[in-house]
Amino acid sequence: MTLATQIRNRIKQFPEGKTFGYDDLRIAKEDYTTASKTLERLQKSGLIKKISKGVFYRPKQTVFGELQPDYSEQLRPYLFENGKHIAYETGVSLYRRLGLTTQMAFTIKIASRGKRININRNAIKANAVKSYAEVTDSNYEVLSLLDAFKDIKEIPDTSVAQSVKRLEAILKSLDSKQTETLIKYALLYPSRVRALVGAVLQNIGYKNKALDKLKDSLNPLSTIKLGLKESELPTKNNWYIK
Repeated sequence: MTLATQIRNRIKQFPEGKTFGYDDLRIAKEDYTTASKTLERLQKSGLIKKISKGVFYRPKQTVFGELQPDYSEQLRPYLFENGKHIAYETGVSLYRRLGLTTQMAFTIKIASRGKRININRNAIKANAVKSYAEVTDSNYEVLSLLDAFKDIKEIPDTSVAQSVKRLEAILKSLDSKQTETLIKYALLYPSRVRALVGAVLQNIGYKNKALDKLKDSLNPLSTIKLGLKESELPTKNNWYIK
């Protein structure tokens, strides 16, 4: 079977509207030149469309015309490398999905440890920010949640107290392993994050010894000013939060 036939067969297995690249086609680097010519021919035939350099999709035809990939599929190639997470969406667009704000974000933020990912293509505009840890399939959700704690005073159209209430609800939904992972990576964040995560976990009844690591990482002579009342976060004084 020729390489061109292999590529065509693999593409036909992808759902319409799903983005894919050379990695998804399982093409060896030494075959990239031949593969690019095949992909160019497939574009001319209309079987696939190019969305950005090295990223393609099978267009979906409807009674209303041809549909482009949805937002998450357009973003996916920037968040993965060799099939693994290397980045995640953060900022206002993420906080909207977490239920922390209703405000829309016209420019999103992409967090990654090793790459600066800026996007200005079609409907997606993104600025790069540096993540606090290497992004993996198992930690990107926790890192995005910790970003919400970090930015709690900057989240638009809400108050710190309202955000704390919502974050409490999210932390209650985590299982024990997810909570331990949250604490592990919280230790890499600024003291205000460590303090607030600790206070919220203690407030919802979390009693694992891992919480002591967060407490021990804080300077008792430094206070974190969030403007919270004791009725809004009863455990705040235990974590030097004002």
